[in-house]
Amino acid sequence: MSGADVNLVLRSTRVVTPEGTRPAAVAVAGGTIDAVLAYDTEVPAGARLEDFGDDVLLPGLVDTHVHVNDPGRTEWEGFWTATRAAAAGGITTLLDMPLNSLPPTTTVDHLRTKRQVAAAKAHVDTGFWGGAVPANVKDLRPLHEAGVFGFKCFLSPSGVEEFPELDQEQLARSMAEIAGFGGLLIVHAEDPRHLAAAPQRSGPAYADFLASRPRDAENTAIEGLIAHARRLNARVHVLHLSSGDALPLIAAARRDGVRVTVESCPHFLTLTAEEVPDGATEFKCCPPIREAANQDALWDGLADGTIDCIVSDHSPCTTDLKTPDFASAWGGISSLQLGLPAIWTEARTRGHSLDDVARWMSAAPAALAGLARKGAIEAGRDADFAVLAPDETFTVDPAELFHRNQVTAYAGRTLHGVVKSTWLRGRRIAADGVLTEPAYRLLERNH
Repeated sequence: MSGADVNLVLRSTRVVTPEGTRPAAVAVAGGTIDAVLAYDTEVPAGARLEDFGDDVLLPGLVDTHVHVNDPGRTEWEGFWTATRAAAAGGITTLLDMPLNSLPPTTTVDHLRTKRQVAAAKAHVDTGFWGGAVPANVKDLRPLHEAGVFGFKCFLSPSGVEEFPELDQEQLARSMAEIAGFGGLLIVHAEDPRHLAAAPQRSGPAYADFLASRPRDAENTAIEGLIAHARRLNARVHVLHLSSGDALPLIAAARRDGVRVTVESCPHFLTLTAEEVPDGATEFKCCPPIREAANQDALWDGLADGTIDCIVSDHSPCTTDLKTPDFASAWGGISSLQLGLPAIWTEARTRGHSLDDVARWMSAAPAALAGLARKGAIEAGRDADFAVLAPDETFTVDPAELFHRNQVTAYAGRTLHGVVKSTWLRGRRIAADGVLTEPAYRLLERNH
């Protein structure tokens, strides 16, 4: 321990480190982890001790898939509300998706606007994805040089007209450009031809909505994406995987050296099609929540490492857009504040540990984005932590959420794991549901 430089020591009988969970004392100096030491190490003179007893000290979560919608559709969410929800849920870093805000993050000027809006409102460290749309190939390298973490595209309609999808030729052109400067392309992979061929019925029946977004749409789109990535030696990432059928394709491509990673989301891993009531469009998202057997396949993919990470895909909207008609309701799950307890509730029943959860929800998303200072409790990393009481339970009350619109598919569920406090660069930013003032730092790729 550096002694005089250390101003804070956090101690717990259960500290989740890259080497496993153990009793430890974590020394913090200037917002950075100075050392991870034996539990009973003497606290330096002048340093403050925070002893969490048997509560678990986790690395702060990293959520690389959040739709903040600010500016332009701030009534849907916003940096103030989204980042407060993140902090309350143990998330210390998030990356904002390039669409659903106005303007979308498809040019450097638009990126500058987003950063200015976030600066006065964000409670957690925040970075930005750029967007790849048909008309902005020329903007991709400038956005990369301006510090975005990669580029999102859609292969089927996004739902908002200002962010159109790429056809196969446009996908190849954008991917080649991004590969040329070593960037990352992240992809909403649903094939529009399969979607167009699927039965489209309006009404409240979830079974009809599920039939309209078949697994084949995901599987075919991922197969095509892998083929492009193989040919161009590009780095690609599959967003919000819901089809377990695609896992063998991804695993085989990796064995062949294709640089493809994949994420899934709490709603695909904890909710099932069989339990969605008709008319309950708070469960609508694209791709959709699928059957229990498919969920088992996703958990197998997590266990064997085919699925790299779990992120929220927090995609909120105003309450009025969640009409009882699955065909017309806005698609998106609000879960930013609830992802950690939702996943832990399911993971613990499937024999997984909090070490696994920390890997999926902190270390792997940080690695995906190249956030070298995030994602682990070890010397040299930012002093970002979530303190979790893993055996305590709570019942989700939407009125207690910090999301701007308190609509959630988790309403009424009893979850394991209460986030007691959240720490960002050595500063407590949330404790027992009480938030501090914003402590935001702008994150840029490789900074």
